[in-house]
Amino acid sequence: MNNVTQSTIIKGSFKGEEVLIPRIPIIPTDLPFHFKRIQFPVRLAFAMTINKSQGQSLEVCGINLEFSCFSHGQLYVASSRVGEPFSLFIFAPENKNKNNVY
Repeated sequence: MNNVTQSTIIKGSFKGEEVLIPRIPIIPTDLPFHFKRIQFPVRLAFAMTINKSQGQSLEVCGINLEFSCFSHGQLYVASSRVGEPFSLFIFAPENKNKNNVY
């Protein structure tokens, strides 16, 4: 549709629910002239596998640990793609990690 995007929620308590995301008007107030822009409130995102990220440097990295990694080496590769710790975001449900190395 031109004014609504239909989406499915994939995480959280509303998982599987269909939602409609409407276009919202954006009217800047810091310009000497007036105009209105209508756009969808969505953000561009990319995803790749741990093996594909090997050897790359990323500005921001998010790791999903909902399912365990194949080996401890994969967890190291995923967590070492960024230079600064504050650029690394880890999703671990219930603050648990299923990939322990002894």
